[in-house]
Amino acid sequence: MELVTGRSGTPHITAQQDRQLHQGIFGAEAYILNTGKLLEPEVQSSNSIHIKDGALMFQGALFSVKVGTYDEVTINNGNQGMKRKDVIAVKYTYDSSQNIEAGEWTVVQGTPVASNPVVPDMPVTDGDIQEGDNEVYCPVFVVTLDGINVTRVDVIPDVMDDMSTINKYLAESFRLSETEIETPEKFIGGKRIYSMTIVTNDTIPAGGDLTIPLSLSAADRLWIDQQNSYIRSATQSFPLPLPKFSVSDDSYVGIWVNTAGIRLYSNAGWNNAWEKCITLRYTKKAD
Repeated sequence: MELVTGRSGTPHITAQQDRQLHQGIFGAEAYILNTGKLLEPEVQSSNSIHIKDGALMFQGALFSVKVGTYDEVTINNGNQGMKRKDVIAVKYTYDSSQNIEAGEWTVVQGTPVASNPVVPDMPVTDGDIQEGDNEVYCPVFVVTLDGINVTRVDVIPDVMDDMSTINKYLAESFRLSETEIETPEKFIGGKRIYSMTIVTNDTIPAGGDLTIPLSLSAADRLWIDQQNSYIRSATQSFPLPLPKFSVSDDSYVGIWVNTAGIRLYSNAGWNNAWEKCITLRYTKKAD
């Protein structure tokens, strides 16, 4: 056992030990850190892509584009009438003879095809920096070419939120709010999930419905958080979940929702003595 964070009389802290610390905090997967310009890619021409400043954490190793600068990555020409996907990856190398490590951008070119190009595999798919492998690849961007033109650049790793942002999201996740809040959860594809709770004592007429207007035109996915949706009366010691299905009392409360409004409908009358609480969760088109 060695004390890493202590004076020993000689320099002794290694990159491998730093990576152990980073892996314990961030895990071994690839994340763009929430700093600088987040390694934002910017297409300059059909051959050139600028990668703005930021930092990447991968297998505990920190890779950086210096603040206030950008890196230029060159890709090979596309082919008229053909489509292609290239990957811009971080290539880690270890020269064991000199005990020197390095990191650089590299382009792994895909195969041109007439349609439906696929993302190419990395030259090394199972490299492990901590195990001392000589080459390890981390895919960061997928570049799509249509003919000679670059049509899009997709970012592969998610952005890792900083601790202050995570603490904020955790605090928000333990409360309900009648105004929009961001939650710490993310939907498929990395979209942030938002939450909003609507509370009303308005009556649901027997055999009719109650409509609550919404203004969520920015939402693209919208659903009911059933765990935090209920109907309750001041005279009741327990809430009834929403939607409420008919069990023994032959009454129900159904919910229908879209970005313009909530509709509560029932075969029984639920007057203003009953509090109706509906919690929505949704993602946004622009995220």
